[in-house]
Amino acid sequence: MLWTRQLKESIDFYTNILGFTCIEYNEDWGWATMHLDGVEIMLAIPNEHVPFDKPVFTGSLYINTDDVDYWWAQLKDKVKLCYDIENFEYDMREFAFYDINGYLIQYGQNIDGIED
Repeated sequence: MLWTRQLKESIDFYTNILGFTCIEYNEDWGWATMHLDGVEIMLAIPNEHVPFDKPVFTGSLYINTDDVDYWWAQLKDKVKLCYDIENFEYDMREFAFYDINGYLIQYGQNIDGIED
């Protein structure tokens, strides 16, 4: 569950930029569920019992893909990049960017799964 004060804008980012489908949205609850292949992300406006000014999540959302180069080509000019696509010593090819709330998202693929 990712908290946001920009629910509609976040839905737009995940659907129009990242290709997710919004499978559930409830404006009264301030909540939505996004789905793409095997990945499901929930977005919500925090309730009044939770202090929330901005995201304080210290990790990242890591999405394994079968074609990281495809996603790199699709997203590199549409998102705020954290780092460009790169091969890492731990046998992953990946890149990272921020969503409109500041959450870090990484797309990665095992190097063994990449055809030359």
